[in-house]
Amino acid sequence: MAESILSPKLFRFLRELKKNNNRDWFADNKSRFEEDVRGPAVELVSQLQKPLAKAAPMLCVVPKGHGGSVMRIYRDTRFGKDKTPYKTNIGISIRHQADKNIHAPGVYLHLEPNECFIGAGSWRPASAQLAAFRAAIANDPKGWIKARDQRGFRENYSLAGESLKTSPRDYDKDHPMIEDLRRIDFIGTSPFAETDMTGPDVVATVIDRIKKAKPIMSFLCDAIGVPY
Repeated sequence: MAESILSPKLFRFLRELKKNNNRDWFADNKSRFEEDVRGPAVELVSQLQKPLAKAAPMLCVVPKGHGGSVMRIYRDTRFGKDKTPYKTNIGISIRHQADKNIHAPGVYLHLEPNECFIGAGSWRPASAQLAAFRAAIANDPKGWIKARDQRGFRENYSLAGESLKTSPRDYDKDHPMIEDLRRIDFIGTSPFAETDMTGPDVVATVIDRIKKAKPIMSFLCDAIGVPY
């Protein structure tokens, strides 16, 4: 049986961190973080590279401990009320190759005790991209409905995020697609069990969910003129 990349130790560490979210505890357990959390997460990213190149070639990952696809554990405490110094989850960002030049849709993997999921699409797109998504839906409602309601996507994902309470500018409140046009996040989320993430098939599991997101990713990328 293949060895798991991630072990239950990752979630054990995050559970303990939630109870001890302070710099002294983290310093005392830094070696555990490196060995049980960040190291395995980087290895997961590394093992996603080849299958991702076949399944979704416009998406890319960077397997580095710093400045790569595994997001920092340190929280930015400057502006929020929550001053705890560390995130209690691990985030892995799988970005579109065009993301440096345009806010292109991407994929995000979230690892947290009792809340593991993958997100695909565009969360809080910039105004130009948001306008392009809405225009694409208005101009091709059948194409959007086909992508949104495609069986493989709908069986695995739920559309998530926030919407305007009123109709967006340039769109009538009685527009037949108004519910989707009001969206300010165009993203689907799909849950995982912790055991999915600590099992030997984690790479295949993640890649399969990315494949299932292709309809909506393709629609959104087409809307802003980038390949998928």
